[in-house]
Amino acid sequence: MTSSTVLVALDGITKSFGGTRALHDVSFEIRVGEVMGLVGENGAGKSTLAKIIAGLLTPDSGEFQFEGETHSFKSPHEALQAGVSLIAQEILLVPNATVEENVLLGRIPSRGIFPDRKEMRRMYDKLVEFTGFNLNPSSKVSSLRLADQQKVEVLRALSGNSRLIIMDEPSSSLTADEVERLHATIRKITSGGTAILLVSHFLGEILSLTDSVTVMRDGEVIRSGPTSEENVESLVNGMIGKSVATHYEDRQSLASKKIKLEVRNLSRGEVLKDVSFSLYEGEILGLVGLVGSGRTEIARSIYGADKMDSGEIYLGEKKVEIASPRDAIEAGIFMIPENRKQQGLFMDSSISNNLLISSIADYARMGFLKERRLAGKSKTLASQIDLRFATVQQKVGLLSGGNQQKILFGRARTVSPRILIVDEPTRGVDIAAKREIHRSLLEMVSTGVSLLFISSEIEEALGVCDRVLVIHKGAVYAEFTAPFNQRDVVAAFFGHGAEEE
Repeated sequence: MTSSTVLVALDGITKSFGGTRALHDVSFEIRVGEVMGLVGENGAGKSTLAKIIAGLLTPDSGEFQFEGETHSFKSPHEALQAGVSLIAQEILLVPNATVEENVLLGRIPSRGIFPDRKEMRRMYDKLVEFTGFNLNPSSKVSSLRLADQQKVEVLRALSGNSRLIIMDEPSSSLTADEVERLHATIRKITSGGTAILLVSHFLGEILSLTDSVTVMRDGEVIRSGPTSEENVESLVNGMIGKSVATHYEDRQSLASKKIKLEVRNLSRGEVLKDVSFSLYEGEILGLVGLVGSGRTEIARSIYGADKMDSGEIYLGEKKVEIASPRDAIEAGIFMIPENRKQQGLFMDSSISNNLLISSIADYARMGFLKERRLAGKSKTLASQIDLRFATVQQKVGLLSGGNQQKILFGRARTVSPRILIVDEPTRGVDIAAKREIHRSLLEMVSTGVSLLFISSEIEEALGVCDRVLVIHKGAVYAEFTAPFNQRDVVAAFFGHGAEEE
């Protein structure tokens, strides 16, 4: 039961990263035994705030009080010692240690210099009995699926007798049954006086589980108050504000009625469920949804990077078999991945090699590369994509994020795709680079290329796309066509009504 006693008080918390303001003058209170919901669009500042409270980040200014004392935690360990634990979106476990060892990390009982295995098992079994999370304590964490790793995070937070547990999207990877079990556990935890700060995109979860809710937008608190005074519409309106206009220029759609790509009944385990849609010639089709909704998995399956359990892909009226990215490229499909550093670029290699890697065979003779021709083509491409560089032999790792992303667009031009898939194409780039990337995409579409555009930024997707598919829990949840009603798209984006299905 919620107490009137204030456990956490935030006053004027502000945080910037370089020239980007993440939080500004954030103030609210969390009471003993309370479940407080924290909602906002991607980029609203929710996760940054959670990391500040948990000691992963330090605020630039403002005051944080916990149990009546002012704190500025310098590390998660320091926060944990004080009674604050974080279950983050990014799993923070020791992969080669067992479930039991991870749960009791930092609190492992000992007999002399050796761990007390019997006492460890007793402590672990008590936590499992409390939560109903039935995990093999001897299993290596690296062998567990994501949902089970998330359960380990919950158990670890509980093992420390924390007074405040921050849960950042804890139910995003759980089944419906597991979510119910987690909710029951949360209610048990708070009945003992522990408070929960629940960061969630699932508005139904927020409305049914929390006592109060704080709405954030653009790094600021819009309001904080009782959940009983909110509904889905009021939360969505608070998150997006009164203005729904984008800063993107109006443009004439180039989409024809000719189907370029058709996906039929694409399924893969619990990740993708009977996904079907068509992409038209010259169209920019957006795939939007929360992280983990299945957007990227759809793209990777089409591109042959992930194996499908079932489903068919057609280019025009011809069914194609795509078992690898090489097959996709030969069929006229090219993908620019979400993580350019890990999946797209060779950071220690040259601009030239990175630009032309997908067509490198065209610049070889009898096993030897034609270096002069390679350099010439690289310079031409670099000019076309407005790349800022010293020499084409410069290492890609030395370029800015925006210029690194431009290289991937230059690479796409070398294979002349009929269908281009771009996953978060403007993530981590500045405004100027973002506009340049949009210009490059529109230029390619003007030549008849069809574009599958994946973005976490709703405003960007609505500003760029002709049509948008909202992906929710691995399925196509809703479809919208320009001109868009942003409030309707946002409501679908957050799964409004999906929890009752």
